[in-house]
Amino acid sequence: MPHIDLPSQRLHYRIDGHAGPWLVFCNSLGADLTMWDGQVVDLSGRFRILRYDRRGHGGSGAPAGPYAMDDLGGDVLALMDALEIDRAHFCGLSIGGLTGQWLALNAPERFGRVALCATAARIGSAESWRDRIEAVRVNGLASMTGATRERWFSPEFAARNPAAVDAILDRFAATDAEGYAGCCAALARADFRDALGNISNPVLAVAGADDAVCPPADLATIADTVQDGKLCVLPGRHIVNVESATAFNDALIAFLLQD
Repeated sequence: MPHIDLPSQRLHYRIDGHAGPWLVFCNSLGADLTMWDGQVVDLSGRFRILRYDRRGHGGSGAPAGPYAMDDLGGDVLALMDALEIDRAHFCGLSIGGLTGQWLALNAPERFGRVALCATAARIGSAESWRDRIEAVRVNGLASMTGATRERWFSPEFAARNPAAVDAILDRFAATDAEGYAGCCAALARADFRDALGNISNPVLAVAGADDAVCPPADLATIADTVQDGKLCVLPGRHIVNVESATAFNDALIAFLLQD
């Protein structure tokens, strides 16, 4: 299992594709790098794809929390440095989209085009994330799979694709509880609403039409506020890259290959 050892933790990563520009994928909270399997199939012939498990998730280590967006964004830059990747495109979903905003604000020269998916400049409230942390520590992540299924996938998609949805939720339930809580703490403090206008990288904001976590209005705000933004609304809920994989891939490829 390829990894790098940082001072704080081990980061698990995977590289696919052998030609083209680099493209970094960044996962949702409670998901691992396999959530992008459907993108790798269509994009690995055009891009060198770097996926990784954020701290506290998947095959990566879970250092003591709480974490901050500086930590999560810094992990991306450290991984790119270790792999000698000077510049890459970026695609992140949910907390991965917040990580993308941090990177575009703090290291814009390291990135080309940035896709911010099913995310917002501010997700939830500090109180809601504190409540989530308490619930996870008391009851564990397995107790949240039912509610997560409803937030992440439409009933129609879940009924048609039970094995795929169950596999994603199984990985959610297996996520380290303290690592998950550490990321919730980062979300409790993350707020880029006043900074969005400083993002100069070209941005594609992708929304799930029925996403109650980060509704299309949140993505429209991102597209309208950054200096060079475009909005794309696709069928589905929060994990829109899985629910509308073909349309998502088409939109991402068209955006990344623009001159």
